[in-house]
Amino acid sequence: MIKAQAIVLEQPRLLRVAELPLSAPGEADVVVQVSHSGISTGNERLLWNGSMPSFPGLAYPLVPGDESVGEVVWAGSASGRHVGARVFVPGAQCFGEVRSLHGAAASTLVVPGARVEPLSADLGEEAVLLAMAATAYHAVAQGGKREVVNAPELIVGHGVLGRLLARLTVAAGLAAPTVWELDAQRQQGGEGYEVIRPQDDPRHDYRAIYDVSGDGRVLDQLIGRLCPGGEVVLAGFYAEPLSFAFAPAFLREATIRAAAEWQRPDLLAVKQLVASGQLSLAGLITHQFEAPQAAKAYATAFSDTACLKTILDWRACA
Repeated sequence: MIKAQAIVLEQPRLLRVAELPLSAPGEADVVVQVSHSGISTGNERLLWNGSMPSFPGLAYPLVPGDESVGEVVWAGSASGRHVGARVFVPGAQCFGEVRSLHGAAASTLVVPGARVEPLSADLGEEAVLLAMAATAYHAVAQGGKREVVNAPELIVGHGVLGRLLARLTVAAGLAAPTVWELDAQRQQGGEGYEVIRPQDDPRHDYRAIYDVSGDGRVLDQLIGRLCPGGEVVLAGFYAEPLSFAFAPAFLREATIRAAAEWQRPDLLAVKQLVASGQLSLAGLITHQFEAPQAAKAYATAFSDTACLKTILDWRACA
């Protein structure tokens, strides 16, 4: 029986690293030895603090994680993969009675070969950021058009997702967006674009505003910054119901669009952009912990404003 060390969220704000038995791999599966996994400040934050909206199948205890990279150490004959391949794993369902949401935060994973994405050998732990980059790409490509069709002129929030949105816009050769950020530390690090406080921005004629703050309370403020026919794209993750004043939106004939989860074509697109050097993932990982320090890592990821991206190193658990 294959076993793995895995992050288990027992309940909000209570997690442990536990040894779990894994499902037996089939001929269409691969076994991946994980080197690094990322901690998502979107869905994992909501699971951690207990504010994740209810949906079918959600229950504690669970294994989180949708940003893991590692090496294939066993490949079934129908998996389409080979031993030694470096891959990105967006999730797994291999922990028996322990639920997964998405289930990639573990030292070893059993997953269908079709679900993993091969990586170049020279892309190190920064590969955990591919899911975030694909999320940003999906937002600007409007879920399938595969090109930037309504580029962000204003981005609200200068965390990892906000930075990737800005970098994608610049990489596409489009006008550099403005980024709003209240936290002084996070106002640093703009690469080819300006990061300012909202109160220092005089513009009220933005065609496309992308909110990655996850704070629904800013929606009225953003609508007030649109030009007639402008669009607000909700690219964050919102725990509370959203509402807005109708009259200002009516006067601007505003569009409000929710960006959905990335799809495989988005991942392929950002892989190509990274490989070509058009999109950089540098400087976004700010904290790294050994996997047994997971409790400290999660607390840091969700409470330290200096933290952009926290990753776990699983190599000692092999």
